Amino acid sequence: MRENNALNKQSYRALKNNLLFRGKSFSFAVLFLPLLMWFGYQEAKNAYTQPQAVIVLGGSTRNLEREKFTASFARQHPNLPIWISGGSPPVYTKRVFKKAGIDTKRLHLDYEAVDTVTNFTTLIDELQSRGIKSVYLITSDFHMRRACIIGEIVLGSRGITFKPISVPSENSPEPIEKSLRDGARALLWVATGYTGADEKHKR
Repeated sequence: MRENNALNKQSYRALKNNLLFRGKSFSFAVLFLPLLMWFGYQEAKNAYTQPQAVIVLGGSTRNLEREKFTASFARQHPNLPIWISGGSPPVYTKRVFKKAGIDTKRLHLDYEAVDTVTNFTTLIDELQSRGIKSVYLITSDFHMRRACIIGEIVLGSRGITFKPISVPSENSPEPIEKSLRDGARALLWVATGYTGADEKHKR
C-alpha cells in the first residue's frame, strides 16, 4: 500500500512538473513569437531594400581593422556615404581611406558616442533628416550581435533597416549579458530619450 502511495505521489509530481514546463514553454512562446515575427519581417524587408549609406561602429581595434575593411568595402560601393562613429583619430582614419583610393569627402566622422548604444543614438537624427531608410552596418564579428540588437531598436524606431557586415576577427563573441543590457538601454532611449550612458560610465 505504501509503495502504491509513493508511486502515485511520484506520478503526480512528474505530471505536475510536466504541466508546469509546458505552461512556461507556452508563456515564452507567447512572449517571443511577436519578436520572432518582427525579426522575420525585418529580414524579408531588408532583402528588397537597397542600402543608401554605410555606418561603421568605431572601436578599440589597434590596427584599424574596421576602417581598413570599410575602405575595401567602399570601393565596391562607390556611391555610398560613410559614417564612422567613434574609432581612431581623423588623421589616421582618413589616411586609411586615402591609401585605398577613397575620396575622403564621402566620410562623415562622428566622435560624440561613448559606447555602442550612443554609436546609434548620436547618428540617428542626421540619418533620418537625410531621408536614409537603409544602411550597411559594419563592425567586428564578436561585436555584431550586440550591435544588431541595438540597431533593431534604435534604427527600427525611425523606420531605418540595416544589413550587417561583419569584420572577421579572432576574438570570441561577447557575453550575451552585454547584448541584453544594451538592448534594455536602447529601449530606454526610445521611451525617454535617455541612454543611461552617464550612469554606465560612472561605474
